[in-house]
Parts: sequence; C-alpha cells; structure tokens
Amino acid sequence: MLRLDASDGDFGTRFTALVEARRGTDADVSRDVAAIIADVRARGDAAVADYTRKFDGFDPASLDLAVAKEQRCMALDGLDPALGEALQLAASRIRAFHEKQKPEDSETTDDAGVRMGSRWSAVETAGLYVPGGRAAYPSSLLMNAIPALVAGVNHIVMVTPTPGGEINPLILAAAEIAGVHDIYRIGGAQAIAALAFGTDTIPRADVVVGPGNAWVAEAKRQLYGTVGIDMVAGPSEIVVIADAANDPDWIAADLLSQAEHDPTSQSILFTDSADFADAVSEAVETQLGELATGETARASWEANGAIIRIAALEDAIALSDRLAPEHLELAVDDPDPLFAKVRHAGSVFLGRTTPEAIGDYVGGPNHVLPTGRRARFSSGLSVLDFMKRTSFLQCGEDSLAAIGPAAVKLAEAEGLPAHALSVAKRLSRR
Repeated sequence: MLRLDASDGDFGTRFTALVEARRGTDADVSRDVAAIIADVRARGDAAVADYTRKFDGFDPASLDLAVAKEQRCMALDGLDPALGEALQLAASRIRAFHEKQKPEDSETTDDAGVRMGSRWSAVETAGLYVPGGRAAYPSSLLMNAIPALVAGVNHIVMVTPTPGGEINPLILAAAEIAGVHDIYRIGGAQAIAALAFGTDTIPRADVVVGPGNAWVAEAKRQLYGTVGIDMVAGPSEIVVIADAANDPDWIAADLLSQAEHDPTSQSILFTDSADFADAVSEAVETQLGELATGETARASWEANGAIIRIAALEDAIALSDRLAPEHLELAVDDPDPLFAKVRHAGSVFLGRTTPEAIGDYVGGPNHVLPTGRRARFSSGLSVLDFMKRTSFLQCGEDSLAAIGPAAVKLAEAEGLPAHALSVAKRLSRR
C-alpha cells in the first residue's frame, strides 16, 4: 500500500504515477473478441450455441436458452422475505430518483416566425448484460433495468452466463421485480454480439448496458456504433477525503468496500492527520483478516491502495479531480464547501454517515458510473442513456423569406449549389 505526503519533495512525481497507472487485465483480448463477434455475425445462433457449450458447459439443444416466466416467479416467491423487501425498497428508490430525470419536450417560435424544438423518445429495445456464475449482483440489475423502463423502453432483453445451465435465483427474482421482459442463458462477448446483430433467437437491441468481464467490455467497445452502449467500464475505485474526527474503522471499511470487488480495484484516502492515517491503515489490516473477501481485498489494497496526507482537506479536491474517481466520499461534518469545489467524480457521498455502499443498493442515484478517470468527460447511467432527442423545424413562407437568403449565401460559399437551389427555388415563388 502506497503512503504519500504532499509535503515531500517528490510528491508531484509519485502522485502523477499513481494517477496515470494502468489497472486492469494484462491479457490482450481484442483479437479473440473480434473473432467471436465476426463468428456470431456470420453464424448467429449456431455460433452462440458453440460458445455456450465451450464456456458455460451446457448444450443449448438440451436446455432452452430462454428462461420461462414461471421460473422467475418461482424464484421471487421462494426468496427470503427480508431479502425480497430489501430488493423492493431498492427498486422503489431507484425508480423514484430516475423518474425525476425524464426530460421534457420543447417547442418555440422565434422572432422570424420559425417554429422549432426537440422531442424525446425511448429506444425500442434495450439489452441488459448481467454477470453470472459466482457473482450475483441483483442491485446492478435493478440499476440498469429500471432507468430503461422509466425511459419508456418497450422491450428489455437480459442475457446472463449460466455455468452448467444454472441461473442464480436471486438474479431471476430481481429481474422479475425490475420488470425485465425476456432472459436468455448466454454470456460473454458472444452475448453482446448477439444483442448487437440479433439472431433467430435473440432480439436485436438498440442499446446494450451492464457490467461484465474484460471480454464483455471489449465487445461493447468494438460494437459501439453498431449498437449504443452505456460505457466501457473498468475496475472499481473510491477516493475518501476524511479528517481525524472520523472513526478509523468506518473509513477502513469504506476503502475495503471497493477493494473487495477485484484485485485491480483502487481505494485511496486523503487525510490531514498523520495519526488518523496510521489508525486507518491498522484498521484496514485488522478487517482484512476478518473478511470472507479478504484475499481479493488484500491484493487490491497492496497493489493499488494509497493513503495520502495533505496539509488541509481543501488541498485534496484538486488532487481528487486529477483522479476523477468513480466514487468520492467527503467524510466531514460540513461537506458542502468541499463539494462545491469538486469538478470530476462519478458520484459524491456527503458526510460521515453516507458510505458509498449505501449508494450501491438503496440510495437511489445510479451506481453504474464512469471509471478510469472517465468522470472528467462522462456521467453515470441515467434515463437519458435509453432515450434520444429528435429536433424539428418548420418554416412558413414569411419565415423562409426572412432567413432563406442567408442560407443561400452560405451554401454558395461552401460550393454546394444544390443546397442553395433547394432554398432559392422556394424563395423565387414570392
């Protein structure tokens, strides 16, 4: 774990190295993914079946790829009541937050008499990728599916890898709560390709969202343009800015909440107290020995974790902006003055009693957020990712006469005579 002090002479160099460090898999999956995409495009269901047999270990011919509605209902009915209530609470809060994101159509008529505006509409079909196997993240399913439904998407198609053909009942229950329409037992890059191109079995999607491994992320990157995507997600990350008035056990748990995701995750603490930094470091070590996910969390913490002492908490904001973290916690009594200065972060958690983990489940705002410093130019998943804006324009004879001559001049200047004629011929009728 890296310890830095902003007062050290080499701090600038060492912090820049931290900012620019590449995390993630070293495997070059691009060529393999390109081959899978090409195969699915050429052979459709046959290719999907071959990859399912190879990677998931079951024959689609012996088990229908589509998951029956009855199976989802049974999973929901069989859910532990307390867990079912937790999922329902999360779904209702996520839905309420995203309802407020729906944009409104606009229309105006300007001084020249030109009518113009914008109309919003949802995509027809959204594809949702849900990790399978040992990983079961119903919260992520809710975060991806509910904004699509709020946007007005007609058809949500979910794909999930199912080793041995078995699907986690918790995922099925969450899909039923969210309102997913269809579920198919396929995963990996082949599932993303099937959604992008469509097959005889898998409907073609307009947008594909949801987390996945390196092959899934690479497939989304390569297929962007053929299909819309949410983002190319990387390893999880958290930055915590905290003073010594915090309980070090709380802050240690916050740091480990991201470290336990993956060895490539990153957790960074900024504090103005050397004693508090030591206390958090000791608390992290203690908790690592107690966590069921301790092996993964330790690998992440030792490879990518950092504790950085700064002279004043305000100094951490500019440093955090350089990191542009996925998650930023401001663990202070009055977080708003610091929050006002933040420019780059996927989501910000304000105050000592707002751990990032509450946002992962029941807070309401979306937990699908930009990673890898992409918060400098992009935002978390929202209703808008499932919608598009269509502008419209209407000119009457008088309004065309008012603005048309300028259009003719510009078209002629650009060497596009047909453009000029399409306007000029209408003006000549007056």
